Amino acid sequence: MTIAGESTRDARERIAAHLVGRGRELELTLAAVAAGRDLVLEGPPGTSKTTILQAITAEWGIPLVFVEGNADLTPAKLVGHHNPARVLREDYSADNFVEGPLVEAMRAGGFLYIEEFNRAPEDTLNTLLTAMADRSIAVPRVGTVTALPTFRVVASMNPYDSVGTTRLSTSMHDRLNRLAVDYQDEHAELGIVTLRTRAEGELGERLIADAVAVTRASRRHPDVRQGSSVRGAIDCTLVASELAGLRGIAAADAEEYPELVHDAMILSLSGRIHVDEAAETTPERVLREIWEDRFILEPRAAAPG
Repeated sequence: MTIAGESTRDARERIAAHLVGRGRELELTLAAVAAGRDLVLEGPPGTSKTTILQAITAEWGIPLVFVEGNADLTPAKLVGHHNPARVLREDYSADNFVEGPLVEAMRAGGFLYIEEFNRAPEDTLNTLLTAMADRSIAVPRVGTVTALPTFRVVASMNPYDSVGTTRLSTSMHDRLNRLAVDYQDEHAELGIVTLRTRAEGELGERLIADAVAVTRASRRHPDVRQGSSVRGAIDCTLVASELAGLRGIAAADAEEYPELVHDAMILSLSGRIHVDEAAETTPERVLREIWEDRFILEPRAAAPG
């Protein structure tokens, strides 16, 4: 399929220029949506799912309509409703219909992106079935809304978080292609943190390396159910950089450097890691263990250069 008269290969090359890594995930996502398919991206937060979709919709010149899946997402909020004040003054009509994100995305030919898809109520998700199958829906007192050709439903789910989630129906699974998106490799995460923080010099380079290392270690700790995404490494680097300025630490080999990183870790990572309920520990204790592994048990790995 082509969009705006050009091949998906040409679009892929331009989109890839805005991403760090994720070549395979971009290619598969692009292939699915260019083929006219709806898609669910399954993976933990901070794995570039939204970034990929933003890059594709920006390239195609169409909107990316965000919806947060939760218990409050009713069918009326998804589809739209009539303005109550205008209904009292006038009557039900298409003119006083307030579009919901589904109708907005259909009419604009955009991507309807539903985050935390499996947290939405089942009756709300069922509203999508007709739109996905027929590319049109019937709205009472408005008429039939037909989607433009570029309309897609794209959902995301976190496989590590089952609290408050619902099981998707077989009908829903049957209408969605699925792509599992895992954490980036270390090289890609170093590139992302470098790009997002722009930390420079020997101190900046060491902060980036240590922030990525401890963040990745949080995903492997035996007492952690879900570790931090690369966003934690970004924040750890930024916070540590500011702390270095406040404390007058200018060199990567300064005696105070390890404690600087520890304080930045507690601030930026303690709220992002989820400790296993069966483990008798706290995020702070887990991070202290990770810090000790990095700076005490393996000092060579943490040393600059």
